[in-house]
Amino acid sequence: MASYVADNVSIHPQAEIEDDVEIGPFCVIGPHARIGRGTKLENNVTLMGHVTIGRYNHIYPGAVLGGEPQDISYAGTQTRVEIGDHNVIREGVTINRATEKEAGVTSIGSHNLLMAFCHVAHDCRLENHIILANGTLLGGHVHIDDHASLSGAVAVHHYTSIGSYAFVGGLSRVLHDVPPFMLVEGHPARPRCINVVALKRNNFSATAIDTLADAHRLLYRSKVGLEHAREILRNNGQLCSEVLELLSFVERQQEGRHGRARERRKAA
Repeated sequence: MASYVADNVSIHPQAEIEDDVEIGPFCVIGPHARIGRGTKLENNVTLMGHVTIGRYNHIYPGAVLGGEPQDISYAGTQTRVEIGDHNVIREGVTINRATEKEAGVTSIGSHNLLMAFCHVAHDCRLENHIILANGTLLGGHVHIDDHASLSGAVAVHHYTSIGSYAFVGGLSRVLHDVPPFMLVEGHPARPRCINVVALKRNNFSATAIDTLADAHRLLYRSKVGLEHAREILRNNGQLCSEVLELLSFVERQQEGRHGRARERRKAA
């Protein structure tokens, strides 16, 4: 059982709570909630529906996890929210459970920071070591890869993918997929340069950084086209793993609709 539960907490008897969990005042824990060891819920946290929270998470006041998807097609099935370990979920964050349109799961990986008043809509999938700054809004079915960062008040269109080590500038309107390793911003957001800060912080080699900068120049400044850029980079011996990941992402993006690779799945 939890190591500390405030007196004025509502916990359904069917909820599953591991040891060393702290639950602050006025929290409401529904019957299908599962909370892992070492997780701390501050006051006024609400867990609704089928919500599984891993170990050593810290959830701040006013967060609502597992609410019904804000999708008029939702028919009330038992979809889920699954959250990994060592996440920090700050004040007023909302994470909606999934619809029936994909795997039935809205998922958050591990070691993520969701700052105050972020919204993670139904069917979103966030991987690991991601930062969402204050007021960021994710539409349904958004996928975000490892080590991506979104600055404050960013709005992301549904079915958008954001690649690993990407950075989205504050107040941006993200209508298209964000390629890995890129810094994007604007209305709509466009790739401006590579995300040098994240690459250096995460010990990417100088060669990889320089090569990604060349790939960005070819794709987004010279605009030579994907295949021509690939050929130039191949001839220069610059098809390192990071560049191959970038080119593969862009290829999938161009095969989709409206600049979003996952729109192919929606159409199907």
